[in-house]
Amino acid sequence: MLEAHFRRGLSLAAIAAVSVLAACATPEPEPAPPPPPPPPAVSLNDGVAEAASIYVAFMREAGTIKAGFDTAEAIQAAIRKGASYEPAQLSRGMIAYGSILALQSPEFVQGVRTYAVDPAIRQEMVARIIADPATAATLPGADAAAGLIIEAIGRDSATMLAIAEAVEEDAYTIQARSDPRRRWAVVNIADRDDRLQNAKALSAVQMLPSADESARLFAAANSGSGLEVTPARAGPPYTPAVVRSLALAALAALGAGGEDARANTEALTVEQNSEFCLNMSKLMLFQCLAASRPSYEDMFCVGRHVARDLATCTAQNIKPAPLASPTTEVASEAPVQTPVAAGAAAASVSATAALNSDG
Repeated sequence: MLEAHFRRGLSLAAIAAVSVLAACATPEPEPAPPPPPPPPAVSLNDGVAEAASIYVAFMREAGTIKAGFDTAEAIQAAIRKGASYEPAQLSRGMIAYGSILALQSPEFVQGVRTYAVDPAIRQEMVARIIADPATAATLPGADAAAGLIIEAIGRDSATMLAIAEAVEEDAYTIQARSDPRRRWAVVNIADRDDRLQNAKALSAVQMLPSADESARLFAAANSGSGLEVTPARAGPPYTPAVVRSLALAALAALGAGGEDARANTEALTVEQNSEFCLNMSKLMLFQCLAASRPSYEDMFCVGRHVARDLATCTAQNIKPAPLASPTTEVASEAPVQTPVAAGAAAASVSATAALNSDG
């Protein structure tokens, strides 16, 4: 009996001791909440890369046009080369290319991605850019990205302007009696109507993206490297084309430019002023060819309404300035511009007449 009481006392004492120790123990901390998911990776769909490849490949090919044509056929080959673009595609390709150039700026990409850490803020920023592309121009690093766009496309414009000046000057040079090319340059073109219709047909053909160029641009867009760019900064105001390039790049940096976002990215490549300039350039080229008769006048058409107009339209896309259609006057420091089709034919006739009078 006494032993049973003793054992019961020990048990109660042990329980009490355990209770005291449990009361003194540090409580287990609550488990930490799981970290938020990482922001989505930079993503730009291959449709944008394909559009950009069209611009890059065409401008590279157009850049091979050189003055000093040695046959009438060489001039016709230059016309075919220069006419082989569909204006809307070339315009969209330039904006697409601008977005890939912008993604080569680590400052811009990192600045935009600060808005991607919080999923709600990211979604809000994506919605704002889609609703108003100019939002992208206010994001951190936009001046660095815009500088890359303006510098690279500015080089394309400068290349075409140099070609234009050389070819237009050669259209005068070839008329000199001392130039051995004069004997064929002053002869009227036999198939004038056919070469005009061919130029119109080439202008309507849908341009196909280059597979190699598309792959290179796609990799550069999604990795942020791979293009040879010259660092530059350019502050606002920006042209609509530059704004749209920045908006495309910003969506990509937020992880919102992938395959499931094609509707948004394709809409951002459409810019009416840019397309208008290139469409007017084609109209001027057709009017020039319709009025042209000898080969040296066709040479002028190449210089003015292929090379110079490409220089003008690309420059207008990156430099804030009033939009004007490609010019049609010859021999003038400040060319008269003709923005309407009705004036185009008269202007082209005037241009070729002026070219003739100097021969």
